[in-house]
Amino acid sequence: MPHLFSPLKIKNIEFKNRLVVSPMCEYSSEDGFANNWHLVHLGSRAIGGAALIITEATAVSPEGRITYGDLGIYKEEHVEKLKEITDFIHQHGSVAGIQLAHAGRKASHELPWHGNAQIPSGQPNGWKAVAPSAIPFTLAEEAPVELDKAGIEKVKADFKTAATRALAAGFKVIELHGAHGYLIHEFLSPLSNHRTDEYGGSFENRIRFLLEVIESVKEVWPKEKPLFVRISASEWVEDGWTADDSAALARVLINKGIDLVDCSSGGNVATAKIPLKPGYQVEFAEKLKKEAGILTGAVGLITGSQQADDIIQTGQADLVIMARELLRDPYFPLRAAHQLGHEVKWPVQYERAKWQ
Repeated sequence: MPHLFSPLKIKNIEFKNRLVVSPMCEYSSEDGFANNWHLVHLGSRAIGGAALIITEATAVSPEGRITYGDLGIYKEEHVEKLKEITDFIHQHGSVAGIQLAHAGRKASHELPWHGNAQIPSGQPNGWKAVAPSAIPFTLAEEAPVELDKAGIEKVKADFKTAATRALAAGFKVIELHGAHGYLIHEFLSPLSNHRTDEYGGSFENRIRFLLEVIESVKEVWPKEKPLFVRISASEWVEDGWTADDSAALARVLINKGIDLVDCSSGGNVATAKIPLKPGYQVEFAEKLKKEAGILTGAVGLITGSQQADDIIQTGQADLVIMARELLRDPYFPLRAAHQLGHEVKWPVQYERAKWQ
């Protein structure tokens, strides 16, 4: 059996293979509500054979959205459609996961196909962003409001309530979004966190917000269900968050009950020069797995079946988390199985399309 198609059990959830649909923003919601686009988008990847389907960054509050088109879980009414989607995913043999997120200073933006610019607070579809410090992402953007203690407590409570709703919606995995320059990442990085209280300064202080969010979520998320964290393992800039910082954080996270670290990078510094190449972030997953002893997911320009299988076979990561390739080909897992000589069960409706 190819290593890519070996099962993996985390707590009480068994993943049928090592292929995961990465969270990918669709910017297709109104007031945070999922709709039939999300059902078909996520459901297609379940039919395509991925083991775990993670929703796009799902905002825990209206002000935590990147854009006004983001998916949300900040209303009880959001649960009904999300439950329809998770039921469909589970009916087709995949596991439904949700990425809980707060955009921080990168909130209040226009949709990508309308230019992606920040919408100033007070303008239609715009609102005031919040952050650990009043530092804008770029000089062209409006400075966010620095969170006070009450604001921090509200965000923690929002994550906790979102986790309760995620459970009601049928999700079996939660991933906390601590990457790509969004709120949790902003607290982690010395470049975006200039606080002088217990949430800023030292490494221990800068990771405090994330740890407190984790504790809030664990109050309502069942112990037997997996809890992941996505991080930007490197900011690719001098004096920023580093891979060594990530390894140190991973050693803390495993002791806090986190089951897997999803290892991305970048997103917090607009001028960072990222050396894009196939598998360019896999080294981070390998480093954290070896140095912290935690399960990891590898992501970043992974596009081939043999490439993905090699990552698992060589022990660089435990899951392969794919984005753009699964947009191009929702059935990549079925194709990869064929290319690697592994027989998988096709949906009965598609049996006649099997490769001969």
